[in-house]
Amino acid sequence: MADEKGAAEADPKKVAGEHAATLVRSGQVVGLGTGSTAVHAVRALGRRRKEEGLEIYGVPTSVETEREARALGIPITSLDEHPKVDITIDGADEVDPHLTLIKGRGGALLREKIVAQATRRVVIICDTSKVVSKLGVKTPLPVEVLRFGWMATRTHLERLKAKARLREKDGSPFVSDNGNYIIDCQFRGIGDPDQLEEDVNTIAGVVENGLFVNIADLVVVGQKDGTVKLLRRE
Repeated sequence: MADEKGAAEADPKKVAGEHAATLVRSGQVVGLGTGSTAVHAVRALGRRRKEEGLEIYGVPTSVETEREARALGIPITSLDEHPKVDITIDGADEVDPHLTLIKGRGGALLREKIVAQATRRVVIICDTSKVVSKLGVKTPLPVEVLRFGWMATRTHLERLKAKARLREKDGSPFVSDNGNYIIDCQFRGIGDPDQLEEDVNTIAGVVENGLFVNIADLVVVGQKDGTVKLLRRE
């Protein structure tokens, strides 16, 4: 763990995002995360491109992020064109002491995990509220599921001792960029993320879940005083 100074009195999310953006080098393929924290990194990369001539190709993890990146003039590519991503910058809903994550409150968990697994170095950005001693006590685990038979899939998820609820938006089921539903599963803490990830993914109808195990290499935690703390996976 290390401390580095950032701008005083700054938004912790912005501090983390801007610090992570400094880790990107010209010529790299960059995974662009989704969410209220990741957008700060995308915007910082857009500024670097304009002010410094930073040359990168972005692999967006959502339609929303792609729209933001294009507006900033960041060239967009895909995993089909670049199967290996040099660095991905993304947010997280929870981070535990082993840098295991819960992600997916923004609804982009499937694409986020696909991009992360294709990345040489995954950098997660967050504020101190996302750092927890145990996953899943407060934040539900998002699970992306097929629309077909989703109620049966939910029943199987509940057998894992979760309170499972279909995510809604504006009174209708939330639909991911992939055309799927998301079921939010509230546990009384997740003691064994590796086992739970396996148990969830063996259920027919589950496309992917929001547990990111052994994926994050570095977590940049923005502080209210404008500094960042760097957490590295051992």
